[in-house]
Amino acid sequence: MAAAGKNKRTQPHWAPPQGTAQPKLCLYNSLTRNKDVFQPQNGNQVKWYCCGPTVYDASHMGHARSYISFDILRRVLKDYFKYDVFYCMNITDIDDKIIKRARQNYLFEQYMEQRPSATQLLENVKLASMHFSAKLEETSDPDKKQMLERMQKSVRAALEPLENGLQKNLSEGEVNKYAETLLQEAKDTLSEWLDTKLGSQVTDNSIFSKLPKFWEEEYHKDMAALNVLSPDVLTRVSEYVPEIVDFVQKIVDNGYGYVSNGSVYFDTLKFDASEKHTYAKLVPEAVGDQKALQEGEGDLSISVDRLNEKRSPNDFALWKSSKPGEPSWDSPWGKGRPGWHIECSAMAGSILGDSMDIHGGGFDLRFPHHDNELAQSEAYFDNDHWVRYFLHTGHLTIAGCKMSKSLKNFITIKDALKQHTARQLRLAFLMHSWKDTLDYSKNTMESAIQYEKFISEFFLNVKDILRGPADVTSQYEKWENQEIELNKSFYDKKKAVHEALCDNIDTRTVLEELRSLVSQCNSYIAAKKTSRQMPNRMLLENISIYLTHIFKVFGAIESEEAIGFPVGRNAHALNLESTVMPYLHVLSEFREGVRQIAKGKKVLEVLQLCDSLRDDILPEHGVRFEDHEGLPTVVKLVDRDTLLKEREEKEKVLHFILQIIFIHLILIIHHLYLS
Repeated sequence: MAAAGKNKRTQPHWAPPQGTAQPKLCLYNSLTRNKDVFQPQNGNQVKWYCCGPTVYDASHMGHARSYISFDILRRVLKDYFKYDVFYCMNITDIDDKIIKRARQNYLFEQYMEQRPSATQLLENVKLASMHFSAKLEETSDPDKKQMLERMQKSVRAALEPLENGLQKNLSEGEVNKYAETLLQEAKDTLSEWLDTKLGSQVTDNSIFSKLPKFWEEEYHKDMAALNVLSPDVLTRVSEYVPEIVDFVQKIVDNGYGYVSNGSVYFDTLKFDASEKHTYAKLVPEAVGDQKALQEGEGDLSISVDRLNEKRSPNDFALWKSSKPGEPSWDSPWGKGRPGWHIECSAMAGSILGDSMDIHGGGFDLRFPHHDNELAQSEAYFDNDHWVRYFLHTGHLTIAGCKMSKSLKNFITIKDALKQHTARQLRLAFLMHSWKDTLDYSKNTMESAIQYEKFISEFFLNVKDILRGPADVTSQYEKWENQEIELNKSFYDKKKAVHEALCDNIDTRTVLEELRSLVSQCNSYIAAKKTSRQMPNRMLLENISIYLTHIFKVFGAIESEEAIGFPVGRNAHALNLESTVMPYLHVLSEFREGVRQIAKGKKVLEVLQLCDSLRDDILPEHGVRFEDHEGLPTVVKLVDRDTLLKEREEKEKVLHFILQIIFIHLILIIHHLYLS
């Protein structure tokens, strides 16, 4: 028995390691106001609808806040978590704002074609100003009132010189100069007045399509400049009018819509009374907010007649009967046009069906726009789960102040890109939570610029190390404690990055973890240089490839480079480094040889020539040479503008130091003279 027991083979015991479960991706869901575990409805596929722009003017940084943020979220879901994202976005090209702006532009152009005299212009502006003053008196919103008062003040300031010039019979040239200034300042005031007088006479539908076509094209250019991915499907309201009519008809058939005087309204009370449905799921506390509801209906739709058409003041328009001066389409209820909210429901429903995983938009769209979308879509599909996750990006302020196109307090994307690169703007967004308010200010952008510079310098240093002479076996040098510790930190940081991305895609924490990792790498490189040892090439390369991958996921790197930020602002720079670096190294080695000969023979002029090449000539071509005593020259290919700014800052510091030295010399001479 003993022998048998001795020969018996025992089954090895195995148990999975404890505490190794991976975190799950959670997203802040405006429907629940919680971070919910993200679970798509159909396996790995994610159906996503995003509210696009109303195209009647230039895109601004408020648009960038939403579209860059959603671009980052979309890229992370697609390229990091490997979801199959199907992204649909709309363009609103039928809207009260568009109709009014198109009419005003058309009428102002007609007015200018009549070539009004200075006297006629003066009289017209005075009449328009009286109309404007009445509008100002009716305005209760303090921010809007302040903006209108500024406009009024500007018009009055421009009106007075023209009036005085005409009274004093100044020359035609001087009078025309004052008239031109008045036209520029009073354009909005005049356009509003002309629209009030003549707007109802504008009947050509093409007038209302020209404006949005132009601004949609500009919007797409801005998005391309910001490296925002194009949607998989783009829908325009003007192309979906038949589908919208059918959508409205079914809501009426289902008992949640009613016809009134040629318009169709959604019956919020009947919908909310249904056991299956709830109105205003996102912001129930906003129900009855007439200011928000009226803004949702549009400037052209607020009138006593329109309000009297509703059964309840909370009801909203699905279809609006067109008044004179508005575009119109045929419908079972007569000539009319779509309401604002219905467009998204009809277009998203046509493409994504009766339920989607994600619906995105700006924070200010929650009520009434998205709440109304939810209600009418669930009334149409007869369900209570049209959207699973609602994602809303935070507001954008400008230096702490509210940003608003209607308040004329905004910065266009084109103007922002004149000051900063697309990568710098994206880094600024990445340094803040996508759902919180972001303040676009000098301090915000300076933080982003310094972060970019910090990471870029690391990439440049690693590239220089990797370009050094090495054979295959040198890549596999023995790891000492420094390498082991850095590698452990590398994997700890990768874990922390993953946890941050799972936690509502927390890019702010990710960037801080990457900064910390780079700081440790810099310390490691410095320690190796101090001990006259080469840093481990493979370890630094692996870390750099990972960092590059994360920045590519975030959309901060457009090119296919394995390591680092591409040099320059355009596609021609993509292969610049691999092309010119061999020549720069030859130049660097030649310069180093000349410097060594000059040092030995003490030829000052040759050394000065070498320094001039480093400090004056090469920066103009985007090249930085860094001299380190006892070590080979470090060669870096850097954006030219960055190098020129660095040189300018050094010159300012040097000039300041020389001033201090000069002042001290004067004080010393003065002291010696007195003594």
